[in-house]
Amino acid sequence: MKKILTFSIICFFMFAGSSAQELANFMGRQPVISPEIGDNEIVFRISAPYAYTVKLYGSWMQNMDAAVDMVKNDQGIWSVIVPTPTPELYTYNFIVDGLSVTDANNIFMQRDGTRYLSVLLVPGEHTANYFEAKQRGTLSQVWYDSPTLGMNRRMFVYTPYGYETGKAQYPVLYLLHGAGGDEDAWTTMGRTCQIMDNLIEKKLAKPMLVVMPNGNPTQQAARTTLLPEKVIDRNDPAFANAYVNSIVKDIVPYIEKNYRVIAKPNSRALSGLSMGAGHTITCTNLYPGFFSYICPLSNGIRVTDENRAEYDAQFQALKKAGYKLYFLACGDADFLIESARTLDETLTRNGLKHTFFVSSGGHTWANWRIYLNTFAPLLFK
Repeated sequence: MKKILTFSIICFFMFAGSSAQELANFMGRQPVISPEIGDNEIVFRISAPYAYTVKLYGSWMQNMDAAVDMVKNDQGIWSVIVPTPTPELYTYNFIVDGLSVTDANNIFMQRDGTRYLSVLLVPGEHTANYFEAKQRGTLSQVWYDSPTLGMNRRMFVYTPYGYETGKAQYPVLYLLHGAGGDEDAWTTMGRTCQIMDNLIEKKLAKPMLVVMPNGNPTQQAARTTLLPEKVIDRNDPAFANAYVNSIVKDIVPYIEKNYRVIAKPNSRALSGLSMGAGHTITCTNLYPGFFSYICPLSNGIRVTDENRAEYDAQFQALKKAGYKLYFLACGDADFLIESARTLDETLTRNGLKHTFFVSSGGHTWANWRIYLNTFAPLLFK
């Protein structure tokens, strides 16, 4: 018993000693603050005492060649002061001796597929809805069975403030991500929860659920879950539009069974960016009348002599089935702007009333956040 007690005491003092040493290592050190946002300038800092060169690159810069050099002080802290860019959500990284690293002193991070990036959110009128509202909804990670894809899958579901304590039924926006993304893309990079909270709190948008599924049919969930992916033959005709079919056959029925929502076309909206816009167009063409609000973003269609008649027939069927809103958006510098213009022309030729919202800029989250801010207030009116 004495040996056990003696061993315990030794272990305690060893632990206390190591903790004390760890605390001592931090005694007297000034915290490294980065980024430090001022009215007209921002200071970025990184501790890299053994580095030879350190640069800063931010998404507000034109390209990687615009990365700026940082200067090291006698404590090994590198810093640089840059003019505050216009209000927007940006990402940035340091380049330390040629290696790209995140800002260890910035707790605001976002994941873009398999990349992690430090975030700079510059306050202003343009970004007001990207910050937390006073009344916040709930974001849930939901697992559901998908017989169409043959697996159990994950999606993110936003429920507005008051959902858990109320009895009201809500409309639903099904919001799809682009290539390389997953079910977390719209919440992490798109600031969907913050945007919806602010719009609803300001009474600019109706309270609604937002369902964000994983658009990669081989995945059960984001790759960060380390779940195995299904091997498929994408050339197999049986797999054609499998994910699109799963939206109507698996996802919508699950939501309408398990949440207090209005299970009618006039209370369903479908939107997506890039690849998700393609899914949106295909889904609403294959199932005309199922969604009354249709909002493809940063993509369109490619019409040829071979498929023109098929597209015309599909859009005529959609026109006959009826819808409330067709909102198409794309940046004027987007590499998919021509496909969006083709969709605009096809809708016009077939007599489908729609809005073609053309913004400045390219294929970026800066635009997709703007589009969500713009079309969400138009839903379910």
